[in-house]
Amino acid sequence: MTAIATLSPRPARPLGYLLAAAFLALVVVGAVCAPLITPFEPDAVDFGASLAPVSPEHLLGADQSGRDLLTRILYGARTSLVGPLLLLAIASALGVALGTLAAWHRGWVDAVVSRVTDVMYAFPGLLFVVLIVAVFGNGMTTAVIALGLAYAPTIAKYTRSVALAECGKPYIDAYRVQGMGGLAICVRHLVPNMGRSIVGYLVVLFGEGLMSLATLSFLGFGAQPPSSDWGLMVKEGQPAIVQGAFLPVLVPGAAIALVVVSFNVIGVRLADRMGVRGI
Repeated sequence: MTAIATLSPRPARPLGYLLAAAFLALVVVGAVCAPLITPFEPDAVDFGASLAPVSPEHLLGADQSGRDLLTRILYGARTSLVGPLLLLAIASALGVALGTLAAWHRGWVDAVVSRVTDVMYAFPGLLFVVLIVAVFGNGMTTAVIALGLAYAPTIAKYTRSVALAECGKPYIDAYRVQGMGGLAICVRHLVPNMGRSIVGYLVVLFGEGLMSLATLSFLGFGAQPPSSDWGLMVKEGQPAIVQGAFLPVLVPGAAIALVVVSFNVIGVRLADRMGVRGI
């Protein structure tokens, strides 16, 4: 009798995941192609169009200065998406190094690193960022660096937990027996083998980083005028609410919310597929 092989169908991807991925792709393409698809400049002032409603000319309306909201949203997506990417790069460089160091050496090194990260983790992140901004001044660069330092303890604690489990695997002992040094084992094998878990965790943190930067810009510590950063746009649109115009606040606020939710949906699914623990 001839055996007939059957192929099991691939599991369907959830609709929410597909919608989130499509929306983020649309935002990225819009940010990259903004000069080609928008007829306005992001800082072009036209008081004749002040608080203009939705129309064929202004698809999402205009703010108090007559600046087209769709144009500003697309240009603002650049800083709103690149900022979290940079702060996570800074936080990852510090957090992965500290977490790996603590898990590899253990003993007093682990104790010292753990106590330092615990103290930094317990310290309110926003207050820490405000202190740094107070010393070095406002601006997106300062906000990104400050948040990168604030996020490092979180990534360090997660990396340490993953590295402790990884260090107990046989291949680590095999490389030690071959005479390979600790630094070489960590750089060539330990950290790359943790890469999937760390990347999945960072995708989940991306939305939180975007919210944190938008909050700092809203409070006046991040992006400064005439930037079209989404958090700054929400702040600048607040006075329009008194005049009964809600679009200058709702449009950037909705952009922040939708992007954060989309990254969370994608991040959780990627984390599940990569077997990321603790999310």
